[in-house]
Amino acid sequence: MSRASGVAEVTDADFATEVIGAGLPVLVEFTADWCPPCRQMAPVLSALAAEEAGRLKVVQLNVDANPETTNAYKVLSMPTFMVFRDGEPLRSMVGARPKRRLLEELADVL
Repeated sequence: MSRASGVAEVTDADFATEVIGAGLPVLVEFTADWCPPCRQMAPVLSALAAEEAGRLKVVQLNVDANPETTNAYKVLSMPTFMVFRDGEPLRSMVGARPKRRLLEELADVL
């Protein structure tokens, strides 16, 4: 999987620890290797992870390798972005978007 730099990859096995138990808000990208818009988002997520370090944790979850979490949150389209805070999903956004728009959508969470 082509992971965005500075962005951790989470799995079914560690999702509860890395996302649900995180002390910061977490942006999860549900992604897949075969998804061109997901690949387009890699530099955006890398920049976001660097700029918001300390305020936001950014992770990716490969839907093909992690069906439990994907099904639990009823993710059907890639990329899907979900924001979690205090273990709860607050917002879900589907589709690639420019960094400026993503930041606008995250403003009230940060």
